[in-house]
Amino acid sequence: MKINTAKFVLSSPNLKGCPDPTVPEFAFIGRSNVGKSSLINMLCNQKDLAKTSSKPGKTRLINYFIINNDWFLVDLPGYGYAKTAKAQREKWEIETRNYLLKRENISVIFLLIDVRIPPQVIDTEFMRWLSKNQLPFVILFTKCDKISLNKIRNNVKAFSDELLKSWSELPVAILTSAETGKGKEDILQLIETAIEDLK
Repeated sequence: MKINTAKFVLSSPNLKGCPDPTVPEFAFIGRSNVGKSSLINMLCNQKDLAKTSSKPGKTRLINYFIINNDWFLVDLPGYGYAKTAKAQREKWEIETRNYLLKRENISVIFLLIDVRIPPQVIDTEFMRWLSKNQLPFVILFTKCDKISLNKIRNNVKAFSDELLKSWSELPVAILTSAETGKGKEDILQLIETAIEDLK
């Protein structure tokens, strides 16, 4: 798949404000400061499509982008640490989970994990929640240009070992880098295949 057009559509604080579910949606979510906006910009060949920040918690709404006039890319608020009041963070989480559970045209949820750090409970718990609710997701390990290949292998193995404590099969995982473009073709191929499967 080649992305020819990517345009911002709207931002909504909740499911009610989302656009009509007329095309497939691919949602991107991860802990605060995982590199989500940078990865989205890389995928869409636009530097400032999704707003990036060095401060965690920049994404605070459900952000919709229409891609090739054919499908929605959805940028969701990050979970975990952010310099925001606890009540506000909890509200984001409630609205995000409500969206994931009730939005009937979600094709795939891309869960971003920072490959530089060992498995975090907040990530594995969120993954188990997705699995429990039978929500289709793919792991995107981000920032693969920041550490050595050997370190990447060790951290991915640690993550896999942690998941295999309770799962018999691992989810699909893709290594990515917003800086080098690593993983771009794999992600777009996966999206293209998912769209074709719906036809």
